[in-house]
Amino acid sequence: MVIELSKISGKVVAGLTVAATLVIVLLTTVNTHHNNVIPAAPHLIDYAQTVGPKAGHLVLVGGGKIGADIIKKFIALAGGHRAKIVFIPTAEDDGEISTNGTSINLFTKSAGTMTDMLGENESVIPQTFYRYGAQMVTILHTRAPKDADKKSFVAPLTTATGVWFTGGRQWRLSDAYLNTRTQTELVSLLNRGGVIGGTSAGATIQGSYLVRGSTSSNAVVEGNRTIGFGFIKNSAIDQHVLVRHRVYDLIPLIEENPSLLGIGLDEQTAIIVHADRFEVIGKSVVAITDARRLDMRTQSISKNAASKSIYFVGNAQWFDLVKRSILN
Repeated sequence: MVIELSKISGKVVAGLTVAATLVIVLLTTVNTHHNNVIPAAPHLIDYAQTVGPKAGHLVLVGGGKIGADIIKKFIALAGGHRAKIVFIPTAEDDGEISTNGTSINLFTKSAGTMTDMLGENESVIPQTFYRYGAQMVTILHTRAPKDADKKSFVAPLTTATGVWFTGGRQWRLSDAYLNTRTQTELVSLLNRGGVIGGTSAGATIQGSYLVRGSTSSNAVVEGNRTIGFGFIKNSAIDQHVLVRHRVYDLIPLIEENPSLLGIGLDEQTAIIVHADRFEVIGKSVVAITDARRLDMRTQSISKNAASKSIYFVGNAQWFDLVKRSILN
């Protein structure tokens, strides 16, 4: 289904610039195929190199309110007013994404939370990008891997300069897009210098290990979905880490898989990833869980070991992913 929002009346189009064109591509096929349970990652002995995309960028947010500086950075990396952005809301539950065949009722719960361009956005929605200067946004969504593997479905990704993943549940993204043509096109976008952003679940999916991939509860760190898109190799990305008291949650996972670097994003905070480095932007911090600082001789996690293994990177600081060290 392709719908031009300029032809639809109602609150969905409120706030759109006249010059902007918003096209929605929705495949509403019910996904009757459920991925088999993905086995847990094997025990890794040697430390492996943790790196992001060599050509493109990632903008990963830990959830909560998203500041104007983060949105502006994403749009600038996508090409400014020339940006071609694809918005993927698949992590959301079905109640947030609905269609009756003639109109779209998208994120009605959060549509009223937007503030002015100098404020913060509780939820990033397609209109957000227009308010910050983008001129072209396409919404792409399906639950069915067979649709995500179609050339017609991925067509907007072939020319996109930026992609944004919403929050929700990260396993919904892996179930729909992992090992499909959609994932291949996302990698191609990065290889040609594009940017992929996301908040909360939309950030976690971009690691190689899928943290909180349980289909039953987001309180389970090592769930029945364990494979992410791997845009940051050898990484495990968590979110809301201070607000939801998750700072120490990655330690057991990193002890079992010491090659992984644990990256815990707090709310209102983002990392801008390129190649072997990232920069922190936002009001809080990023918690790093590093097996090189864990006492691997102990069989249990002590408070002393935890305090040594976790350190924090703050606003405007840079981090070296390969050396696993703060640069400034």
